[in-house]
Amino acid sequence: MAGKSHILVVEDELHLATGIRYNLEAEGYRVTVVADGASALRVLESNDADIELVVLDLMLPGMSGYTVCESIRARDTRLPVLIVSARTLAEDRARGFDVGANQYITKPFDLDEFLSRVRNLLSLHGAVRQSANDDARSVRELAFGDANVNFDTFEARVGDRQVRLTRLEMSLLRYFAANEGRVVPRQELLTSVWGMAGEVNTRAPDQFIRRLRKTFEPDPGRPKHFLTIRDAGYRFVANPDAN
Repeated sequence: MAGKSHILVVEDELHLATGIRYNLEAEGYRVTVVADGASALRVLESNDADIELVVLDLMLPGMSGYTVCESIRARDTRLPVLIVSARTLAEDRARGFDVGANQYITKPFDLDEFLSRVRNLLSLHGAVRQSANDDARSVRELAFGDANVNFDTFEARVGDRQVRLTRLEMSLLRYFAANEGRVVPRQELLTSVWGMAGEVNTRAPDQFIRRLRKTFEPDPGRPKHFLTIRDAGYRFVANPDAN
């Protein structure tokens, strides 16, 4: 049996929601099912929900699954989200990953594959959550260039200017700080920051690094701190003048 991990299923098709619940409960999981995005967010805001995975449809009444996923990521960068959708176009999958989904499976899906993805994401979530706790203890503040960042208070300044960062941008910056000077492969970032399992094809790291460059680099077109190492990954350099 898989234990008592708590899974939130957001699906408005009753027959499909019932089938997903039945099969997940047969594997030993606790399951909460809701039929719309607003209800899903209310469940996640409940302190006693203890949700460890969200199975999310895209075509929901009132609020799309994309919006739900964005709202989840705005408050929690590490909660795994598995999109289950009838949308099969490449741009739909890309948009799903860009708003923060970890994995994407299309309807109709193979049950064994679905359950394998669930197990994979739950296992990853446990490891990433522990890693996040370790990072939080080891990196509390960061100073580089004209920037000062406090990860405890969620505050960042560049010179005399206060800047606003999303939780995901903070998580990415903290991961770079914990690995300062090391070339970090794209897949490592996707796994450790985004919590994405498997070989996911997404440009999310590039997009977020561009945002960090725009915020912190004196000349974003000629970065000194946030470097792309071709065919290898990314490297954060706090003090480039010392190299």
